[in-house]
Amino acid sequence: MAYIKFKELTKYFDLKMEVREDDLPDYAKEYIEDNEQIILSYKNSKDYAVFTDKKMVLFDRDSLAVYYKKIHIIPYISISTSAINFKPGKTELLLSLDSGYQMHINFIDMNHDKKENLKRVFKIMMKTKI
Repeated sequence: MAYIKFKELTKYFDLKMEVREDDLPDYAKEYIEDNEQIILSYKNSKDYAVFTDKKMVLFDRDSLAVYYKKIHIIPYISISTSAINFKPGKTELLLSLDSGYQMHINFIDMNHDKKENLKRVFKIMMKTKI
């Protein structure tokens, strides 16, 4: 009998505020290729998430160690299954990657327009799989 240990890729991301492309820090823009278009960016007090037309880049900064950050670059093609869960004031993005890892990204303080923007990103993520 095989035993498969489940290990989550990262802690839950709780993203709160939408960020314009011009307001992204330079280190976040370094991971975006010239042939990619930034669709949506979010942040909370320490983390950033950038969604392009080909991949998502997640910056997981440690608030205790200013210079420590973990960067996840996830091409949409590596997503095996996904779900988007709309709740009042909140949206959850649940992803399973081809590697077996799972991710859970929460978007907090969501109104109707912000949910529509996320729905658009989700459709682009899934269209890339085809």
